[in-house]
Amino acid sequence: MVTVDRVTGVRVSSVTLPLPVPISDAKVLTGRQRPMTEVAMLFAEITTEAGLEGVGFSYSKRAGGPGQFAHARELAPVLVGEDPNDIAKLWDKLVWAGASVGRSGLSVQAIAAFDIALWDLKAKRARLPLAKLLGAHRESVRCYNTSGGFLHAPVEEVLERAAESVANGIGGIKIKVGHPDPAVDLARVAAVREKIGDDVTLMVDANQQWDRPAARRMCRALERFGLGWIEEPLDAYDFEGHAALTAAFDTPIATGEMLAGVGEHAELIRAGGADIVQPDAPRVGGITQFLKVMALADARHLQLAPHFAMEIHVHLAAAYPREPWVEHFEWLDPLFDEHLEISGGRMHLSDRPGLGVTISERARAWTVAEFRV
Repeated sequence: MVTVDRVTGVRVSSVTLPLPVPISDAKVLTGRQRPMTEVAMLFAEITTEAGLEGVGFSYSKRAGGPGQFAHARELAPVLVGEDPNDIAKLWDKLVWAGASVGRSGLSVQAIAAFDIALWDLKAKRARLPLAKLLGAHRESVRCYNTSGGFLHAPVEEVLERAAESVANGIGGIKIKVGHPDPAVDLARVAAVREKIGDDVTLMVDANQQWDRPAARRMCRALERFGLGWIEEPLDAYDFEGHAALTAAFDTPIATGEMLAGVGEHAELIRAGGADIVQPDAPRVGGITQFLKVMALADARHLQLAPHFAMEIHVHLAAAYPREPWVEHFEWLDPLFDEHLEISGGRMHLSDRPGLGVTISERARAWTVAEFRV
């Protein structure tokens, strides 16, 4: 027998994580979205005959959480009786079970929670942190903070949060741009640059809110600040437009967080649309798919800066051959009993096996729907 273990149970939970204050970026100021007040989390917990348990999660902002849970609930029985080590096989089985709703977007975001749980379980079986199972290139990763730089916050608060983050060991600061008045953006960037100095990396994120002429004007105006990157200056699917910006400006262009599958990332990379690729494991379908995006990016000698979900991405970034960045958000802290160490501008891997996180009792209390098989 070559079967090592079998899945005996799957638990799927929908958890609503409240945010301390409503969050606004350029999409809110331009009227495309409402302020964000909560994050819908999708947790998958997989148990096996050998007594192991893997934990994975996906998420949705503003809308889609109930849809992800409904799809995951339908797919969960597919895993029972399978060997949890056969992760690539199980990803294919899950995606084909729901193939009529497609192989990207919400469908694979639901699958991502299972896939990440299977990788967590496999690393726990090996008694290794996930990064070590994948083959780590480093034991810490450069990290930057985003949560203090949103457009709803007055500039005085952004400056205070930036200084606090740097004092607490963060290596870079990212602030949101894309304000309807470009002068407001430039004034905020100038103020933050002056506050943190030239030795701390500063990035900006326009959240897809500029058209091509505006993006060219803003990229040109932002060159003088020596930014680490300009993120999502154009619509996420305007690969040619992003490619033109990467060719025209010295400041690196970063994008990819909104892409919902390996194929979309392949198109972006083929077009030369990014200096820095920003895949999101829950959005592309989990770790199995993220590793494919990593391979594509590495083959083109691109930098990597995964989006959000640092509890997952610190492991994946640590396994990337080129020095990457990870994004620090404290939003997910209440969901887990454990927290990542940050010092010296870097986020450090723990020696805990798997992802190294346990779902907290607080998260259990925020559960709005649950299914077990």
